[in-house]
Amino acid sequence: MKTFPSDRWVRAFVEGTTVVDSRDPLLFWEDGFPVPGYAFSAETVELALLSESADAPVRRGFDFFGPKGEVRTWFDVVSGERMLPHAAWVLAGLADRIVFSWRPGLIDRWQEEDVVVRGHPRDPFHRVDALPSSRQVRVAANGVVLADTRHPVLLFETGLPTRFYIPQADVRLDLLRPAAAISVCAYKGQADRYWDVADDPNLTSVAWSYSRPTPAVAEIAELVAFYNERVDITVDGASQGRPASPFSDPAHRPA
Repeated sequence: MKTFPSDRWVRAFVEGTTVVDSRDPLLFWEDGFPVPGYAFSAETVELALLSESADAPVRRGFDFFGPKGEVRTWFDVVSGERMLPHAAWVLAGLADRIVFSWRPGLIDRWQEEDVVVRGHPRDPFHRVDALPSSRQVRVAANGVVLADTRHPVLLFETGLPTRFYIPQADVRLDLLRPAAAISVCAYKGQADRYWDVADDPNLTSVAWSYSRPTPAVAEIAELVAFYNERVDITVDGASQGRPASPFSDPAHRPA
């Protein structure tokens, strides 16, 4: 397990009650998982709101928001009339710290300084750049062109394939069908629109858009991106192939 001390002011709230108020959180990365978590010293946690869980949750397969390693103790968080089961835990490898779940529907709000953060803590070694370009980008599935543009915004994100965000005017939205999925990224915000390929039941939630991305990537607002891992993309006539990434695994993608 890798750890890194942070001096960000991190707070967590449930029903308006402060559950965590820390100026010395510890970032940690569990082995084999690229997304960090925060671990907090006991004195920065409102321990009166924690109750040791009566049992451990059933853990089946990969869980993005759950612990990946051995858990020493599980806690429920109780605030007013709300009881959040298994919302916190102590890892065997970080026995002097408490970890809280970022699963949607548990902690109401996380803040770094005065900025609301969603999805997971921000990785200080992770970079995201959105750059407008004049390259020609073409997206196809099963030999059918779904998008063709000379006005993409290329999004470069540490550890992931380059994503090509395309103006909706250059996307064949008539070949796509709105999907119910949403997803949250700590760096880009909430992807609030997803699309399936209308005539292929295997290509669900294959494209997405951010209506209101974070200011750092404001250029991608309302543009449409496709999973490189699932469609065929050419840039200036050169095939990009289908890269391997965490999103190659269906368990890591929105349903």
